[in-house]
Amino acid sequence: MIAADARAAIKRLARLNAFIALTDEDGEGPLVAVKDVVDVQGMLTTTGASARGLRPAAEDADVIRAIRSGGCLVIGKTNLSVNVACANPHYGRVLNPRDERRITGGSSGGSAAAVAAGLCSWAIGTDTGGSVRMPASLCGVVGFKPTLGLVSTQGVSVLSPTLDTVGVLAPGVRTAASAIALMSGRPELVSEEVGPAFGSYRLGVPSRWLTGLDHDVARAWRGLETNAEEVAVPDLERMVATHKRIVRPEAVLTYRDRLSGDADYHDQEVQEYLEIGLRLGAVDYLQARRERERICHEVEVAMLGLDALILPTTPCVAPVYEEGVHPDDDLLRFARPFNVTGQPAISVPVPGTGLPVGIQLVGRFGEDAKLLQMAQALEQLLLATFPEGGTSPR
Repeated sequence: MIAADARAAIKRLARLNAFIALTDEDGEGPLVAVKDVVDVQGMLTTTGASARGLRPAAEDADVIRAIRSGGCLVIGKTNLSVNVACANPHYGRVLNPRDERRITGGSSGGSAAAVAAGLCSWAIGTDTGGSVRMPASLCGVVGFKPTLGLVSTQGVSVLSPTLDTVGVLAPGVRTAASAIALMSGRPELVSEEVGPAFGSYRLGVPSRWLTGLDHDVARAWRGLETNAEEVAVPDLERMVATHKRIVRPEAVLTYRDRLSGDADYHDQEVQEYLEIGLRLGAVDYLQARRERERICHEVEVAMLGLDALILPTTPCVAPVYEEGVHPDDDLLRFARPFNVTGQPAISVPVPGTGLPVGIQLVGRFGEDAKLLQMAQALEQLLLATFPEGGTSPR
């Protein structure tokens, strides 16, 4: 992609509110959109808040240095919001390119919209509880959360040091794999060999998790024929509750300077989120950390003999946005558990003419290369199973 052409396209589609700021970098090559929690030298890092009083970053984050070493250009900083609708009071609501009346999902909604609209080659996001995978699913792109710690968070404003992972949004699995290989300095994550057919992998579906699917997601799930067996992983509500008891106190520690009540600086929703974290005591937080260790062990045991877990990424397609009404964070219920365990997880879009649906694969801790190879096989299976309106992955 040529940077000047991409900037022109971004300006033509400014109504999407996908970007907060653009660079003046020039040239041709992979153009990367960067969620505005990542430091890019000479640019402000707003984290979605007011830019008042901020100074430009003195240097690139580790991940930006890594992608530059691979010949990538940064095209700009993408919009974000802590709420599921990705409705930012300072930079506007991010519109879903697949249906502008609908939400993109958050918090990496700007990155997902930029990829879905073809405004960049791929994009960087962060995933604390589904913030890469959920918007990827709602916008019809690939969203990959690697194993916890695989990609450096130096120079990244993370919400929760225990749970946060730097991830990627891309138009196809191979592009996502190449991006993560660059970001992590692990070229072996990109396999030149054709892997086994998807049906040869042994898959598990979390038992008693898949309730409340909407019509579109249920239809796509029924149409995907796999050899998956039900697996007794920990209770979904237990895993989600553990996630919340960890992320909220850590968010307070990360953003304690924002507990000012200044509505011009930060929106009221963020303020309330942080105040909930303040009310959680140290004992409750430490108990949640201990519970996390138990959950990780139980999931590891449950997956013995399995290659991956498979399930929908979200229980429904992107809801229509309603002013002043933010969708319930139930959209994240299939994604949050795997931030607790730190496992690699990827959302692969189901091709078709309807609203986007994502299928999530969850690999064993540290087995990112295998998961990416499986995801490429899943992508091919989905294209063969749902060919109507499908496009070839890039």
